[in-house]
Amino acid sequence: MRLKKGQSAFRRKGDVMVQVWKDIRLVRMIITIHDATVVSTGWKDRKTNTEIKKPYAVVQYNKFMKGVDRADQYLSYYSGLRKTAK
Repeated sequence: MRLKKGQSAFRRKGDVMVQVWKDIRLVRMIITIHDATVVSTGWKDRKTNTEIKKPYAVVQYNKFMKGVDRADQYLSYYSGLRKTAK
């Protein structure tokens, strides 16, 4: 299936859903807690002046991933391994 920018396709089997969304490149997701809804982000494209829409799973991922990235950043400053001499 060929998707244009902003288009989405999904398949569901039981509680597991696989969704593909075309942005600059294909974004593939395996989801168990979200559905396939596409929501408005509140931003507009500079070139076409159209509203930018993303899958709800992508919006939630971007919203809550910031804390995980910050925690990983802080952990990278301090090595958990200590060199010891016998």
